[in-house]
Amino acid sequence: MSVLCSFNAQRGASSTRIASWLMQPLVLCVFVMAVAHGQVRYSIPEEMTKGSLVGNIVQDLGLDVKRLKSGRARIFTEDSREYIGLNVDKGTLVVKERIDREELCAQVSPCSLHFQIILENPMELHRIDVEILDINDHAPVFTRKEIHFQISEMAVPGARFSLDSAHDPDVGLNTLQRYNLLPTDHFSLKELSRADGTIYVEMVLQSPLDREQKEELKLTLTAYDGGNPQKSGTVKVSVTVIDANDNTPAFSLSAYRVSLAENAPVGTVVLTVSATDKDKGSYGEVTYSFSQSSGKDLDLFRIDPDNGNVYVNGLLDYEKSKQYELNLEAMDKGGLTDNSKVLIELTDVNDNAPVISVISFSSPIAEDSAPDTVIAMLNIKDIDSGKNGQIKCFVNSDLPFRIKSSSANFYSLVTDQVLDREAISDYNITITAVDEGSPSFSTNKTLNLKISDVNDNAPVFQRQSYTAYVLENNPPGVSVSSVKAHDKDSGNNARISYFLEDILVNGVSASTYISVNAESGEILAVRSFDYEQIKEFNIRVKAQDGGNPPLSSNVSVRIIIQDQNDNAPQVLYPVQSGASVVAEIVPRSADVGYLVTKVVAVDVDSGQNAWLSYKLQKATDRALFEVGLQNGEIRTVRQVTDKDAVKQRLTVVVEDNGQPSRSATVNVNVAVADSFPEVLSEFTDFTHDKEYNDNLTFYLVLALAVVSFLFIVSIIAILSVKCYRWRRERMYYKSGANLPVIPYYPPLYADVGGTGTLQHVYNYEVCRTTDSRKSDLKYVRPCSESIISLDTSGAQTLTHAQRDKLTNDDSFDQQKPPSADWRFTQNQRPGPSGAAATPEVAVGTGPWPNPPTEAEQLQALMAAANEVSEATNTLGPGTMGLTTRYSPQFTLQHVPDYRQNVYIPGSTATLTSNPQQPQQALPPPQASAAQAEPPKAAQTPASKKKSTKKEKK
Repeated sequence: MSVLCSFNAQRGASSTRIASWLMQPLVLCVFVMAVAHGQVRYSIPEEMTKGSLVGNIVQDLGLDVKRLKSGRARIFTEDSREYIGLNVDKGTLVVKERIDREELCAQVSPCSLHFQIILENPMELHRIDVEILDINDHAPVFTRKEIHFQISEMAVPGARFSLDSAHDPDVGLNTLQRYNLLPTDHFSLKELSRADGTIYVEMVLQSPLDREQKEELKLTLTAYDGGNPQKSGTVKVSVTVIDANDNTPAFSLSAYRVSLAENAPVGTVVLTVSATDKDKGSYGEVTYSFSQSSGKDLDLFRIDPDNGNVYVNGLLDYEKSKQYELNLEAMDKGGLTDNSKVLIELTDVNDNAPVISVISFSSPIAEDSAPDTVIAMLNIKDIDSGKNGQIKCFVNSDLPFRIKSSSANFYSLVTDQVLDREAISDYNITITAVDEGSPSFSTNKTLNLKISDVNDNAPVFQRQSYTAYVLENNPPGVSVSSVKAHDKDSGNNARISYFLEDILVNGVSASTYISVNAESGEILAVRSFDYEQIKEFNIRVKAQDGGNPPLSSNVSVRIIIQDQNDNAPQVLYPVQSGASVVAEIVPRSADVGYLVTKVVAVDVDSGQNAWLSYKLQKATDRALFEVGLQNGEIRTVRQVTDKDAVKQRLTVVVEDNGQPSRSATVNVNVAVADSFPEVLSEFTDFTHDKEYNDNLTFYLVLALAVVSFLFIVSIIAILSVKCYRWRRERMYYKSGANLPVIPYYPPLYADVGGTGTLQHVYNYEVCRTTDSRKSDLKYVRPCSESIISLDTSGAQTLTHAQRDKLTNDDSFDQQKPPSADWRFTQNQRPGPSGAAATPEVAVGTGPWPNPPTEAEQLQALMAAANEVSEATNTLGPGTMGLTTRYSPQFTLQHVPDYRQNVYIPGSTATLTSNPQQPQQALPPPQASAAQAEPPKAAQTPASKKKSTKKEKK
């Protein structure tokens, strides 16, 4: 025991029962006793003012203020009223409400307050006992203000008369200590003690009374306590002397003992007392009553004054009081009395159910909480005693929880197994407390526990693998398929994102083929697929959740490219060549079904798109030959006769089975003869048959007429523009100004397929003057429908779209725009102008095919003739015919010649305006065909189709 602190307590003058000398300062000490296992005991006096310091709990428990705040320290009391408060900021216990020891504990001593200080994280319980020390704040008080006695003059000395006991609610030295009776002429005072230590007094007759001398006596009974300062209470005693009753009633027992169940109803007879009086008549009649010294117990019992039966008059409660002591008084008509007492002991009955109080409850808890994790702290109490107060606490056995006893009346609800939120996301835990009484009482308390999610489940795809089909030639961005995964977790742990794993497909990253939508898992094609290049490939898609750390899984997706009929059949045999004629010889003695030849064709498509059928489209004599529908074999239908022509020309159509179908044609020359010389003489001009030559001649004449017409129109337009500009210049010179700028609107030059010399389409406008010798270059936006171009005829202006149409219609007469290809070597120029390709330049990748066909050579020939005619007839040498129109200073060096190095499409010739440079002559078609072809690039299906069309021409 150690002195913790001292303080001065000063009571106010609010109570009339407290004497004025109590206002003196009262010096008290608060004692602290540290008990093992986190128990602390304090002692404080009653009636302390609110906010008074009880003790420093931080210092006494070895804690700190931070621990109190982080552990959410609080006080738990088993009853609803809190007299002591906790100051978390200072770590002290203070008086929260006025404490009256007499109201709180009555006569029980010592009087203590018991409560728990609870800390969380981790859970801690500290038991605190605060003993309430009594102060002398009550004076002894008598129930009656005056006591009346009627005593016979025949009363012998030594007769005892019971006096009222004073009541002092204080305890210890402050309670009732002694009595004093004045005067003492006839009576003396005798103090007696009960079993519980309380004092009661009797007035004893010392000398006989004489009614004739003094009929009434007045005495004063004073009760003193032991407090400092001492307090007292008085009562007046009035004694009336009566005549002749010399026998007093006598009880059969000096004390009556009885046991009574606490649930005895009102009106139950507890016992019957009896007293006898030897006097006769009215002096022998005895009446029974309870003495006022019984105190508050008189409200719970009553006695029949005539027969002495003691009845239950109120509700008894074993938990409030375990026994009662009643003082009996028997009085005859003569006023003589006898005293006895009744001791009533209550027996406990199981009339109280257990009470469950939740001190702390943690919800939700993580699903990965380890076993024995504390979920809730409980206080379970049964105020019954013995077996009736013994408690068993449990939860349902099918729940992964159990009840663990931590200390007296305190229990912990802990986990018993590993939890899984995906199986059960919340629990309704019913806690049952049962006492061992008979019959037993039980109490249920239900707690709803939420289980919080932990990222312990990876995403799971709906399928083990996926297979998707996509048609070839698909547009980029088309949806191929979609994958879907689900995650048993919740919240961010179940938010799934999809990613394409970086694996190689045909030696390149899979991301160049496929992309995956991160939110929906939709698989999109990044590029257009070609079945002939790749038929199928596999990718892996990863699904990853949003947990920390994230979990993922992947799935294999097989993407199969479906074929489309995008390739026409290609004839492998017979080989079509314009340089030589291949003919199949059929003897005139051939029978029916004679195999002439077999048309061999392939289709790079697959499936039914590659199923080929052969049909005879045209034939010199349809009755002589037939073609096998499936195998392409050409056989004779009938016997060959001498009347059949030697030259037979068959046109066979090879058609696939796609939707829509594609086809190719092949010409088969058949010679019906028995000897080779006969065949040779007949087929010398086979390649230039009359029908073919007539058609070619017609097209040549038509082309020549169109080109001539366009050429004349262009010349007229150019002359008109030049005259107009000359007139404006003359007007400008007359005004004294410099030579005006002559704008030039060259035709637009567009790069073909991004493989030429220009990566974009631009319009160049170059302006020069005679004196500045400076050039201004202006870049305008790319050509579109809104660009205005000058018509080649010079007669009108056209939009870009109209000009393109005119270009297509009058391709023979259009002159190519000035090209920047003169900066490159002959091998770097696109098209036939750079026909002499080096090995590192793939021929045929420019805007014109290489080598030129016959139609292209003809086109080049016509364009070259027109350009030469214009250069020789219209333009003057070196000055472009402008010296006669302008001053001598205006020469060719001031006007750019945009017709230098003009490349003719489809020809290897290059036109130039330099008279000193000889122009390259156009080779004849036979010579062009005979030239050695440069090495060709690997043929694609598209280039194969072009070559087939050329051979047909």
